Amino acid sequence: MFKILTLNNISQEGLERLPREHYEVASEIGHPDAILLRSHNMHSMDIPETVKAIGRAGAGVNNIPVDKMSARGVPVFNAPGANANAVKELVLAGLFLAYRNICQAWDFARSVQGDDAEIHKQVEAGKKAFVGFELPGRTLGVVGLGAIGVKVANAAQQLGMKVIGYDPDITVSSAWMLSSQVQKATTIDELFSRCDAVSVHVPLLDATRGLVNADRIRVMKGGGVILNFSREGIVDEAAVIQALDEDKLYSYVCDFPSNAANKHKRVIALPHIGASTKEAEDNCAIMVVDQVMDYLENGNILNSVNFPEVSMPRTEGCRIGIVNSNVPNMVGQISTAMAKENLNIIDLINKSKGDIAYTMADVEPKISDAAVKEIAAIKGVLSVRVID
Repeated sequence: MFKILTLNNISQEGLERLPREHYEVASEIGHPDAILLRSHNMHSMDIPETVKAIGRAGAGVNNIPVDKMSARGVPVFNAPGANANAVKELVLAGLFLAYRNICQAWDFARSVQGDDAEIHKQVEAGKKAFVGFELPGRTLGVVGLGAIGVKVANAAQQLGMKVIGYDPDITVSSAWMLSSQVQKATTIDELFSRCDAVSVHVPLLDATRGLVNADRIRVMKGGGVILNFSREGIVDEAAVIQALDEDKLYSYVCDFPSNAANKHKRVIALPHIGASTKEAEDNCAIMVVDQVMDYLENGNILNSVNFPEVSMPRTEGCRIGIVNSNVPNMVGQISTAMAKENLNIIDLINKSKGDIAYTMADVEPKISDAAVKEIAAIKGVLSVRVID
C-alpha cells in the first residue's frame, strides 16, 4: 500500500486514477511515499525521509526544494504543457485588454451616475478616452517556445499579428508544432527591438531573473506592451513602471499583483489565474498522478525536473532502482555488487541528467537485503529502491 500526502486540493479527476486498494490518499498522513501539491511552499517543510517522489500539478517548481530532493535521490515531477491552453487564452485576453483599454473603459462605465439618459450622455462624451488599437499588423515577440509559448505564437499569428520567437533551447517537438510563419530572433535583444508587444514564457532561474529590464524596454518600439504570465521575478517591475510613466510602454499585463502594480492605471494585474481553469487543473492532476504512479510501481521517470527520462518494460525479474551521483564507473560498481550477491541482470538501463544518474535493472533471483546494502554502500549512491 502506497501512502500519498496531498498539500493542496488536487483535482479528483487525477486522484481517482489512484486505485484505492493500492493507495491511501490524505491531506494528513504519516510516512508518505509521495507528495502531491500545487502551490504549497515546501521550502520550510520537514519532508519525511519516506518520501520517494514529489509531484507538482503544474509546471513551475519554485515552491519545491529541488536541489535538496536531488541530494536525497528523490525525483520531482511536474506537468509541462497540461495548462498550456489555459495560459494561452489568458495571454490573448491580456492583449485585448491592453490594446482596447477594456479594464479602464469598464471602470469608467461603472462609475457614471444618473438616469439612463444621463449615463448614455456621459458614455458618449467619455468614450473617446478609450480609443485603442487592433492586433493585425502589430508584432508580438514570444520569449520561450515551450508548450505555452508555441500556442501563444501560433494563436497570435492566426489573429493577424506578426510573430517573432526566441528560444535557444527549443525542443524538436516544439519546433514541429510552431507555425512556419513565426519568425526567428537570433538574440533576445533583437526580439525586443522588433516588437510592439512581448510575452515571456520561461521558468524563473538566475539566468532569467530580470529578463525584461530597462535596457530591453528602451529598444522596444514606442507604446509597447509587456505580458508576463510566467513568473513575477522575470520582469523588473520598477523598470516597467518607469517606462509606463514615461510613455515608453503603453501597458503592462501580468498575473502578479503588487502595491506598485495595483496603483498604476496602465497596469492590469490579475490574481495568478493563468492556469485557473477546470480543464487545466484536471489535466495537470492527471498527468502528474500518472507519472508518480509509474515511478512508484515501475520505477519509470517522465517529466521530472531533476532526473533523466527513463522507461523500461517490466520482465519476470525483480526490479531495482538506483539513484547516484553522475560520476565515472558507477554502473561498473553497481554491476560488480550485483554479481557479488549472485544476481543475474536480465535488463538494465542507465541515464543521467546533470549531476544525477539513474540506473534501473531487472535481476534474478529476488534481491536480498544484503544486496541492497551492498549497493547502497557504494560511494555516490543516493538511494536504492526495490520495485517489486
